Formats: sequence, C-alpha cells, structure tokens
Amino acid sequence: MALHNLNLLPYFLLPLISLLSNHIPPAQALTAPSDISALKAFKASIKASSIPPWSCLASWDFTTDPCALPRRTHFTCGLTCSPDSTRVTQITLDPAAYSGTLTPLISQLTQLSTLDLSENSFSGPIPSSISSLSKLQSLTLRSNSFSGSLPPSITNLKSLESLDISHNFLSGFLPNAMNSLPNLRRLDLSFNKLAGSLPKLPPNLLELALKRNSLSGSVPKSAFTGLTQLEVVELSENSFSGTLQSWFFLLPSLQQVDLANNSLTGVEIPKPAGNGGGGLVAVDL
Repeated sequence: MALHNLNLLPYFLLPLISLLSNHIPPAQALTAPSDISALKAFKASIKASSIPPWSCLASWDFTTDPCALPRRTHFTCGLTCSPDSTRVTQITLDPAAYSGTLTPLISQLTQLSTLDLSENSFSGPIPSSISSLSKLQSLTLRSNSFSGSLPPSITNLKSLESLDISHNFLSGFLPNAMNSLPNLRRLDLSFNKLAGSLPKLPPNLLELALKRNSLSGSVPKSAFTGLTQLEVVELSENSFSGTLQSWFFLLPSLQQVDLANNSLTGVEIPKPAGNGGGGLVAVDL
C-alpha cells in the first residue's frame, strides 16, 4: 500500500511543480547588454567620492542584473525597467549631490522615457547623442551645473513632452528648430545664460519659462504664431526691448504673463472683444 501511494505521489506534485516553474526567475541576465553597458558608463562618469553610501547610485552593483527582481539590496532605486525586465525605461536619481558628467553612452538606453537628474552637481555639456532617445518624454536636468549650448540635436526628440534644464549655466542661442518638437507641453530654461532672440516655438506648448537669461530683441510674433494652447509665459529678467504688440494679448489660451525687468518701451493694449472671452488673469510688466 505504501509503495502504491509512493507511485502516485509524482502525479499529485505535477501541478505544483508546473506552478512553481512559472514563478522562478531564469538565472541568465535579463537586461539588454547595451543597457547594462550604458548604465555602467553612466555610473563611471560620476565621481565615486560624490556617491554617498546611502544613495541610489551606491546600490548600483553590477554583480547582479539591473532589472532582476526583487531588488532588495542592489539597484534599490534610481531606475525603472520594462514589464519584461529587459530594458531600462526610466532613470530618476535622488538629490544626493552627485558630481560628474552625463556620458554620451546614455544614447544606448533607447527605451528611456524619463531622465531626471535634478538637484545634483552634474557639469559639462549635454551630450548631443541624447537625440537618440526617441522614446524620451520627460527630460529634467534642473538645478545642476551643465554648461555649453543646448545641443541642436535635442530638437530630434519627437516624443518629448517636458523639458526642464532651468538653474544651470547654459549659454549660446536657442536652437532654430525648437518648433519641431510637436509634443512638447512644458519648456523651462530659466536661470541660465542663454542669449539671442526667440525662435519659433513648439506648436503645442502650454508653459514657456525663460526667466533670467540674456535674451534680447523684440518679442516676435513669428515665435508665437499658432500657439493656441499657450497658457503661461515667463520671460522676466531678460533684455527684451521695443513695443509689446497687441497680438500677444490675443493668444487665445493665455492666462499668465510675466515680462518684468526687461527693456520694453511700449505696450499695445488690444480693444476688448466684447464677448467676455479671454482667460488672462495675471500680467506683470
């Protein structure tokens, strides 16, 4: 009888064995090799002395697979992977005063949708190879020490919805092809050293912030043509001059305007539409 029960035992275990096999992660590497090499280069470009032991980057130990779950001791924070654990989709660093540069090899993370390095001490140029991140929707480099010009190739990021590189040391001119960013909704390049005039702006922009730069010339109608969704314009503390013409206040979605501390010499106020329309609620000149 005991022998008979023993013979039956494997049949009872088969469903359990099948269930367990579906939940045991494979031993081989999950993350794409190109993503792993990019992450290694990313970390290597940051000064080791600036990585606190409690920080996200300190947990990036490449003896384990970056996307393997669960992440109890390694890669505990700072990155997110695709549902199948093969590609890195987000890098969101903690504000730990990391210092170093942004490696051009970041371009290998071709499934990246979010790159957020804000409130650290990154320096040097923004690599032009960043234009390879065709899936990138949000680029946030706020409050670092990036310098040099805004690479013209950044206008190739057709999926980009939010661009914030405020509070850095960018110089030079805004790229002429800024209007080729069809999905950009929020642009903040405030507190830099950007010069020159305003180019034609992205067509679906909601918020424009270029406060405290060295932008000059008139506020050109050509830059704002077709911006039917623009709600917020923050251009204070620049060197804009001439007359602010009436077309500006007729932008259909405009709500808040700040052009204080420029060199404007006149303002044309449009006649009221008479239909009670218009959503303008705040103007600072």
